[in-house]
Amino acid sequence: MQQPIGGRDDVVLLRDLRLFCEVARRASFSAVALEFGVSPTHVSTRIAQLEKALRVKLLHRTTRRVAVTEDGEKVFRNAMQIIEDLRRMREDLSSTRAEPAGILRISSALRLGRDHVAPALSALKHQFPNLVVWLELFDRRVDLVGEGFDLDLRVGDVDEPDLIAHHIAPSPRVFCAAPSYLARRGAPASLGDLAQHDCLLYRERGEAFGVWRAVGPDGQETVKVAGSMASNHSDAVLQWAADGHGIMLTAAWNIARSLAEGSLVRVLPAWYQPADIWAVSSMTGRQSAKIEAAVRVLKEHLNQGPHRIPGP
Repeated sequence: MQQPIGGRDDVVLLRDLRLFCEVARRASFSAVALEFGVSPTHVSTRIAQLEKALRVKLLHRTTRRVAVTEDGEKVFRNAMQIIEDLRRMREDLSSTRAEPAGILRISSALRLGRDHVAPALSALKHQFPNLVVWLELFDRRVDLVGEGFDLDLRVGDVDEPDLIAHHIAPSPRVFCAAPSYLARRGAPASLGDLAQHDCLLYRERGEAFGVWRAVGPDGQETVKVAGSMASNHSDAVLQWAADGHGIMLTAAWNIARSLAEGSLVRVLPAWYQPADIWAVSSMTGRQSAKIEAAVRVLKEHLNQGPHRIPGP
């Protein structure tokens, strides 16, 4: 006779529920196996055991994809709530400790995370060795709660009312181009002149595509730009700008090295786009000792020292 769910080891059940939630989110056994450091077969076996314990089919499996069943969606919603409640309990407990501890999951844009956030987290780990730090880098905006992150490092305004924004550092976006492009096409004299230039387009984590806004001598202005080269990866656009293909709008910290080397030069220096860096957390993490420590260290290291965010 099959044992009731209540008779199953709670630790194993919670682990299997967490595995299932990750499979449901990523629609992939192999991606979850890679993250957890196990084999896809192990993940599939654990999900099968969970289905047996719950007496429902959670996933439709084919050779190409994994889809969540109707019962699986119900289990996913409830399991995510259980995991969130457990995390909240741990946060409440850790807030009373002298030293932050536990898993800290942070997401960030690729170059920002690699060049500035990662070194700051290294300092955080030295300061608080009981923290388990996990950094994921994306050129997209994450679902903070749905994807299970404690902090998301963002450039630009935070408009979600259910999130808490911690200001980290100023980060103006500026215009730049290669000397070879300016020699060929000339330099724009006003923001409106950009409409007549080749502009390199990059959709940066939810920003408007093809519409550039900037603050200049007469306040904020907007220009509709176009170009024959666009990408969702900042490194690609940066390389195209250095190769002389057009004008780029990007964070000053993103091109500090290129400006110093002379491969890029500032264009329209009287105009800039405000885009500060924020560390965003959920409401449930507002009392978290580990989040408070991470925000403090990030703010310190991104405003001073060798990995600070450079100004324009």
